[in-house]
Amino acid sequence: MEHPSKDIIGTKGKELRGKRIVLCITGSVAAVQSPEIARELMRRGAEVYAVMSSNAQKIIHSNLMEWATGNSVVTELTGKIEHVALVGEHPEKADLVLIAPATANTISKIAAGIDDTTVTTVASTAIGSKTPIIIVPAMHQSMYNHPTLKENSQKLEALGIEFIHPRIEEGKAKIADTEEIVEAIVRKLTAKRDFDGKHLLITAGPTIEYIDDVRVITNKSSGRMGIDIAEEALKRGAEVTLVYGLGIANPPSKTKVLNVETTEEMRKKVIEELRSRDYDVIVAAAAVSDWIIKKPYKGKISTSEVPELTLKLKPAPKIIDEIKKIKPEAFLVIFKAEYNVSNKELIDNAYERLKQAQADLVVANDVSRKGVGFRTETNEVFIIDKEKNVVHVPLTSKRVVAKKILDIIKEKLDENRLISKQ
Repeated sequence: MEHPSKDIIGTKGKELRGKRIVLCITGSVAAVQSPEIARELMRRGAEVYAVMSSNAQKIIHSNLMEWATGNSVVTELTGKIEHVALVGEHPEKADLVLIAPATANTISKIAAGIDDTTVTTVASTAIGSKTPIIIVPAMHQSMYNHPTLKENSQKLEALGIEFIHPRIEEGKAKIADTEEIVEAIVRKLTAKRDFDGKHLLITAGPTIEYIDDVRVITNKSSGRMGIDIAEEALKRGAEVTLVYGLGIANPPSKTKVLNVETTEEMRKKVIEELRSRDYDVIVAAAAVSDWIIKKPYKGKISTSEVPELTLKLKPAPKIIDEIKKIKPEAFLVIFKAEYNVSNKELIDNAYERLKQAQADLVVANDVSRKGVGFRTETNEVFIIDKEKNVVHVPLTSKRVVAKKILDIIKEKLDENRLISKQ
């Protein structure tokens, strides 16, 4: 008789039907979310097998995970060689390993090749058998910011392991929402390779302008939106070049990253790239300065010598206005941020900017709204095309927004290809 808990499999969708997912749980208090993650994966059609470290078992009981999944839980490795049975090199191995939550200790051990727990041994086996792994960190923010942890995370990303970044709240790097985790897995296991052969140039992050050789003016952009678009494009087969200002989000390891600081540096780098190779799509997601210092000071201004400072600003060059002049055949996506406007004003202003830049799509948002825009993990946008058709994406994670933007880009590219054949 099948376990009664399995009656929920496929009740929300069939995307993961036939997929076997190993859910590894470590000793973070966020382990309380693991049953919910397992159940939501099952509702999308997956079969879930839980693996718990000894510290995870101090937070939630293995009986709870057996109830949640309907399968026996691996709490220790025995003569049954559970790690090999789950993800060893054989036809029946699992489709994906999800480590949620993942502690700093576990991430660093996996990066170092240490496998002294049930979870790290499963991870080591999965790496060896080339089973996809997704890691979902959860810990205190100070631990998450540790340079060695960042180095170890980058080391794992270089191996092809994906991370679902935490929400930074209340001094903690909190585990991502269940919905975001499940959607990431659905994308991973049902990945469309619809951007195979496409070359994308993406700008992201803020630019800075120097007041003197020490001080700058800038904006609060984290670069997260552009980074999420880059990550999603890579997963869908694109080759991505990222012209990146001083953002705080980490670019994906498989991206060609060109680091810049000022608006002029970004402008020169974008023009250089456009003239050096063919790009199919340009996504201008950077928060470029609208104003630059007319005449920056040399050295460091002394407040004792200059007690009152007046800055003269001049308009910054509009990079997006130059793109179509160089690459008229490329598909151009621009972003337009407004502050405290109505939806109609937001759409109208964005559409006018689209026409000025001769862009193909404009993504508009109102950064005065809660959870929207700068230094948030979420966004709400309106995506407008050349015919002023509007797609509204309600407040959701920036990764979901990125996916929707790329979906629309692909639709438009397909439409253009059909028109050109007629």
